[in-house]
Amino acid sequence: MIYLKTGEELGYLKESNMLVSRTLAEVARYIRPGVTTLELDRIAEEYIRDHKGVPAFLGYKGFPNTLCTSVNSEVVHGIPSALTLSEGDIISVDCGVRLNGYYGDSAYTFEVGQVKDNIRLLLQTTREALYKGVEKAVEGRRLGDIGYVIQRHAEAAGYSVVREMVGHGLGKHLHEEPEVPNYGKKGTGIRLKSGMVFCLEPMINMGTKYVYQENDGWTIRTRDNLPSAHFELAVAVGKKEPFILSTFKFIEEIIKNE
Repeated sequence: MIYLKTGEELGYLKESNMLVSRTLAEVARYIRPGVTTLELDRIAEEYIRDHKGVPAFLGYKGFPNTLCTSVNSEVVHGIPSALTLSEGDIISVDCGVRLNGYYGDSAYTFEVGQVKDNIRLLLQTTREALYKGVEKAVEGRRLGDIGYVIQRHAEAAGYSVVREMVGHGLGKHLHEEPEVPNYGKKGTGIRLKSGMVFCLEPMINMGTKYVYQENDGWTIRTRDNLPSAHFELAVAVGKKEPFILSTFKFIEEIIKNE
């Protein structure tokens, strides 16, 4: 069952997703060589609670932390730890909150210090693919139209799209229907209706599309150990244009000023 959100509900979802967006920006202040992923997790949890939110990932199906921190060839669901970030790393930081009964969810892949040009291009292409998918979140289009443009943009640049992990609906629950693959055929899938809300989150690999789960039961890593990028925004389907609920602008302001 896909629940269409009312204008009031979209207002609540906008608030929760703005909190997520600002939390990721707060984390961005501390991403540098020498910081541990567990320290980033502590910063995020404190910021969320200080702003009257609840960390959505903490305890979700047993997940032990506030953030998912996935470094280099880790695709998603990395567990914060004593791991120290190094110059040239990339780190996907995925964060969720619950505020006023509604969920926010967003992710951003950060550069740690100076990264190689080919890695920077992977991140840039993944962000571009995400925004191309967001543009298709308009009433009357099909769900497959979103996955199609994401896949086409990533593969045209020589990258591969992870199949096992997908985007999802968002509302009073962290994961709702529908699932939103980052690949597909245009003109297929459910017809989009105004009020649908979902998270688009392309996970794009530099090498093979194949992944595996590590022994911790959470971390997903590329099978060839090459880097992976992950960006996520929450969006509501609009009648004429998408209504983007989360934003990267706060993150980009921090990065630009450093």
